[in-house]
Amino acid sequence: MNTLTTERPIEQQAIGQIAVDLPGATAIFRRLKLDFCCGGQVSLGEACERKGLDTARVVAELAALRRDDAAPETPDANALIDHILTRYHAVHREQLPELVRMARRVEAVHSDHPDAPHGLAEHLEIMEAELLEHMEKEEQVLFPAIEGGSSGLAGPITVMRDEHIGHGEHLERLAALTHDHTPPQGACNTWRALYAGTAQLTNDLISHIHLENNVLFARFGA
Repeated sequence: MNTLTTERPIEQQAIGQIAVDLPGATAIFRRLKLDFCCGGQVSLGEACERKGLDTARVVAELAALRRDDAAPETPDANALIDHILTRYHAVHREQLPELVRMARRVEAVHSDHPDAPHGLAEHLEIMEAELLEHMEKEEQVLFPAIEGGSSGLAGPITVMRDEHIGHGEHLERLAALTHDHTPPQGACNTWRALYAGTAQLTNDLISHIHLENNVLFARFGA
């Protein structure tokens, strides 16, 4: 589950630090036009007050980003699929467009920096396209077949497993481009938030693939 690094109420925390500690927060801040980069030293409460925003509503939006990673205990296949769709498929669709946007910004603004992640936005776009296609196959073909009790699932499951290997290779490239998700000393809040997000994407995708390969698919002898 996502957690912030301080026990202070979130409205008292610096907006820039929230952006780094809570992947997904940048999309909310961008939509609300809250400056988490250059103006990131301001507390969330003060930033909301300056913009005339309801702080409680913003806090509630941020709270919704803290996700429970626990899969259902001794679940049946349908419960597992519901968990995968909600916890991973929906989350990947939210994560990747925002990471691409931040990567483009970091690459442009810090293009002369020796550690600038040149090629990161393009790589994330490739990951997004392949993941979207992969998840669509699961949602439209494999998962309904499992829920409907179809036989002969070994072939489609093998295809999904093979594609998972490709996703794993993309994660290795992602780690290389981001120096294992470690921003350089003195990096701006956007850069730090970007790498926090790529680390979260990596953890989520690894957990997602594990749950499918080793729990869901294993039930069908594939």
